[in-house]
This record gives sequence, structure tokens and C-alpha cells, in this order.
Amino acid sequence: MSDTHLASEASTSFARIQVLDTRLANQIAAGEVVERPASVTKELIENAIDAGSHRIEVDIEQGGARLIKVRDDGIGIGQQDLPLALARHATSKIGSLEDLEGVSSLGFRGEALASISSVSRLELVSNASEDPTDGWRVVAEGRSMEARVSPAPHPRGTSVSVRDLFFNTPARRKFLRTEKTEFGHVEEAFRRQALSRYDIGWVLRHNQKVVHQLPSTDSSASRERRIASLLGRNFIEHARYIERQAGSVRLSGWVGLPTHSRSQADQQYFFVNGRVVRDRLVAHAVRQAYRDVLYNGRHPVFVLYLDLDPDVVDVNVHPTKHEVRFRDGRMVHDFLYSSLHHCLAHTQPQVADEPQGVDHQDSDRHAVGNQHMEAGGGQPGADSQEGDGITQAAPEARWEQQGMALSSHGQRHPGAARVRRFMQGYQALHPDHEAALLTPQGKASEHPTPVSGQEVNEQPLANLMPVEDPTAAPPLGYALGQLHGVYILAQNQEGLVLVDMHAAHERIVYERMKTQWGQNGIDTQPLLVPVSLAASRGEVATVESEHEAIAQLGIEIDIAGPETLLVRQLPALLANADPEPLVRRLLDELARFGRSHQVEARIQALLSTMACHGSVRANRRLTLDEMNALLRDMETTERSDQCNHGRPTWTQMNMKALDRLFLRGQ
Repeated sequence: MSDTHLASEASTSFARIQVLDTRLANQIAAGEVVERPASVTKELIENAIDAGSHRIEVDIEQGGARLIKVRDDGIGIGQQDLPLALARHATSKIGSLEDLEGVSSLGFRGEALASISSVSRLELVSNASEDPTDGWRVVAEGRSMEARVSPAPHPRGTSVSVRDLFFNTPARRKFLRTEKTEFGHVEEAFRRQALSRYDIGWVLRHNQKVVHQLPSTDSSASRERRIASLLGRNFIEHARYIERQAGSVRLSGWVGLPTHSRSQADQQYFFVNGRVVRDRLVAHAVRQAYRDVLYNGRHPVFVLYLDLDPDVVDVNVHPTKHEVRFRDGRMVHDFLYSSLHHCLAHTQPQVADEPQGVDHQDSDRHAVGNQHMEAGGGQPGADSQEGDGITQAAPEARWEQQGMALSSHGQRHPGAARVRRFMQGYQALHPDHEAALLTPQGKASEHPTPVSGQEVNEQPLANLMPVEDPTAAPPLGYALGQLHGVYILAQNQEGLVLVDMHAAHERIVYERMKTQWGQNGIDTQPLLVPVSLAASRGEVATVESEHEAIAQLGIEIDIAGPETLLVRQLPALLANADPEPLVRRLLDELARFGRSHQVEARIQALLSTMACHGSVRANRRLTLDEMNALLRDMETTERSDQCNHGRPTWTQMNMKALDRLFLRGQ
């Protein structure tokens, strides 16, 4: 028989349509939902939550490769339903298309247990009555996965034991990592579920050792203790609580301060109606909200809960149910962005016990070291350089740098005119600056001629201290002097405040410029020669459908053909920019998220550079009045806890920390 004939027969054989046996079909399905022990743990926990449990215990052995056991005290499964518990596409959670369109349960596909049992030795014991002797066990055996039910005493609830994961699929088992690595993934899956339901008590054990034991709670303080237990005290000490609602959509949770960021996105938890999700629309909204305050390359931390009508969110778009689709994605994106943007706008010095409504922050968040970034530090990135002893933005169209100091005898050095221009510009941006130049006692300064920094530092200490009671001082207190012309030293009711004067003033000037730009609108400039872009049909369709939104951004784009666009107008501040990458990013975001911040981001980047070069530099001496004016401006300026590049602008050393440094009271 020829090789050609054999190949023909093989081809004909493979072309035949046949029904797969039950075990093989389940093993194929297992490839979608059973990636590693952590995914099994997630599926079993979700079933336990759906059963109305008040306590869930998870036991793991050898990272989950040997044993995964989840026990709950939920409603249990009756004897008559047990055979169907391990069958594919059998569920008690949906019964019609209408139920599927408004799913409120976590598990609803009816295939997880069947898939898991096909690649492990699974045993399910359950009891739906209060009689602890009235329990039943079910296992699936053979290639047909036939369910076998037998009596087994068990308290009310269900226990599912998964042993020897992938014992019959060695190709899958060899891809498992070390015990430590696999348990790390299991613990993360447990952590996400424990953060989703505070009304449930949780226990996690590994090799018979308790790793987490979390009691159920219904108070905000207890919830914060659970978060601290799962994510560390640093998280909760550097987070702000948020709670906002618009119609039937509600957002609540904890948002990490920009100065408490991470080198990787490993502490980002987002829940939609109690379901853990990783959604690109959500990620984009969060990223845009942090854009103006987060250091380059860092990742924010958050635990956020979005609650909305189940009918407007589709959870049936991914086998693992990690992704969702919103009926009105643009509305959800805008709500998330505006809520977080508003919350982060109030990262500014405040009195510890000052009421702030639903947004609050821990009173110790500016204790020693709290402003330092963790997990990788806050070293300047490649887009920054050192100048005058502090980090500055890359000098585009660098302004002339001249001396700003005054001599101790009041003589003006070369560049004194530059000082006046800086301060005049500062006053123009802040109309209340003259009032802020009053001394703490509310009287005009006793020095008609500005006193140089050197003179200030040579005055007796008593003359530098504010006369008022320090406990009544504003959040950043009153200035004492300067350190090496870089830092302002101030005293408040907590102790010593250190301020990076350039970073602080940079944020103040930047926020004023943004406000003025927002009030005056976007100035546009037609291009002398329209720029032609080769575009995909999708990009052309986006221009057609989003024409009004594009025009509001100061950009005019005409459709010149089925695959050609003409850019005729840009915002005036971006007239010299390359329009092609800007327009392509703009159209991409409009198509994916229904919203784009590309133009705003580019304009704000220019304003940030201008503010950086327009703010007071290091090694410039300021008078006490000027220092106090800067402190008062910081207290009223949005986002003034960080400079334009995300670096901290101030830090606090309280009296306890200072006493420890000098061993006082020990």
C-alpha cells in the first residue's frame, strides 16, 4: 500500500465527526478553567460563597498539588441533587436567558466541578439539613464520569476535596511550579475572595499551619484591620477612603496615595458586584486618574468596589469570569475617572482631625519615612536630571538660570530682577498672595525691605518662633528657616515639617496654570498645510462617529477617502507637535474606551514643563514671609502632596520620632 494511500485514509479518518467521551470532553474544558491549584481554589470558594456561607475554611497541602479542600457552612446540597453536582452544564443558579442577562451569582456555568473532577480525585460531601448524620458523599469514576453517591456524616454545608491534581494528565502536571510558588498563587486567590466579602469568616491553612484567620465583620474599622492583615499596615496607613454614587452606580473602597505606589501592579483589587475582575476599561480609567500625580513607572494601589444593576453588566464574556462588559462603558469609565480624580485632587496638607466627609486619610500618614516610595524606591527616572540639588524635568526650551539670592546687606546680586519677575508671576497666579504674606499674627511684616535668607538664619531663635500657640498652627505650621537653600523647615502641632520648596512651588504654579487653561478653553490653530494620514477603516469609522468629541478637543479631522484622513487643526499649544501619533492614540482610545485624555495629557505636560521652570529654584533664599506664603498655598492647592512628576513635596517628623532619635524618655 502506498504512502499516499495511507495518508488519504488517515485524512479521511480524521475528517469523521464523532462525539467525545465524557471524561475527554471534561478534560478539554478543564484546560479553560483549571490552570493551576489557584484556579481550582477560586472556583471552589466561589461556589461556597454562592451557597450563602458565613464561614469558609481552605486547607492546602504541597501548594495545592496534593490537596485542596474547601469547607463551608452554606445551605448544602440535597441527596437527590448530588449526582448532578459533578455533571457538566448542571447548575441551580440560572434557568433561563433572562437569568443569564442579570447574573448576580459568582459561579453559574455549571462546568467547574465536572472539569476539576476529570483531572483530579474529587470528593464532595454535603448536608442540606440540620442533622449532622444526614450527609452524603459523591465521586465521579470511570471514563463516563458516572456519579456514585454514598452516606457520609457531615454538618450542614459542603466540603470539596481535590486530591492529586493532574494525576492523569502528566503533561499538565509538569508545568506546575515549586510548592512555594503555587501556594503564593493560591494565597492571592484567597486574598481576593476574602476582600470581596467582609461578612464571611475566612481561614487558610497550608500544610496544617494557619496562614490567615479572618473573623467576619460589619464595621469600617474591622474592614480596615482585615485589609491590613491581608495587604500590610502600610497599605491602609497610606490610603484614602472613597464613597461616591451617581444614580444606581456606586463606587467605594480605598485608594492608595500617590506617594505609596508600587514597582508592579500587585496590589490592585477591583470588584464589580462582588466579583473580582481585571478589566481594561477599569484599568484605563484608574491610570488616567493617577496620571497627574504618580511618579513615572510606578503603579497605584487600591481596593475598590463598583456596585451597579446586574442587568447592565455582562459577566459571561470569559471562561474564568475575570472580565466583564458594561452596557454603557463610557458612563462607567467617566464615573470611575471623575470619582478617583476628585479624590486624588485633595491630596494636600490637612489637619489630622479635620472632617473630610467620605474621603479621609490616616493622621499618621506623613510620619517619618511615610512619604518614601516602597518596592523600588523613588529614584529619578531617565526623563529627569539633577539640577541645583533637586530633581527637575527634562529642560525643554530651558529658561535662563540666574542667581536669586540677596546679600546679607540687602545688595542685589546679578539676577535680582529675575527674583522680582518670579514673585510677580507668583502673585499674578495667586490673587490672595498679598494676604498670605501677612505674619501669623495677621499684621504686616515689620521688615519693609525683604530680609535675605542669610539674615533670617542669623536672627535669634526666639525671633523665628511664631508667637501663637503651636497647637493652633495650620497643617504645615509656620516657617523657621531654610536648609541649604533647598528645604523649608517649619513647626506645626505634630512637630517638624520639611518641605522641598521647588517641588511644592512647582505644583502650585502648575495647578494655577491648569485652572487658567481650563477657564480660557482650548485655543486652536489651523495647520498651514493639512496633514494626510493613511488610516484603517476602523479609524475612519471612529472619526465619523466621534466627530463632535474630537472637535471639542480642538482638533479638526476630515475624511478624505475610505482609508485617508486629513488633519486640519490642532490645539494652539500643540501646533508644533507631530499630529500623526497624537491622532492615532486619540482614535485608539476613543474606539476602545469611548473617551480620550490624549490632548489634555499633552497640553498638561507642556504646562508642567513651564511650571517647573517658572518655580523657585534650589539655593534661592526666601524670607520668612515668603516661606509662610508658600506653606499656606500648599494647604489650599490640589494635589500639593506631590510635585508635577509625582515626587513628595513634604514630610513630617513628629515629636515621638524626634524623641527617639535623641533617646529622650528612654
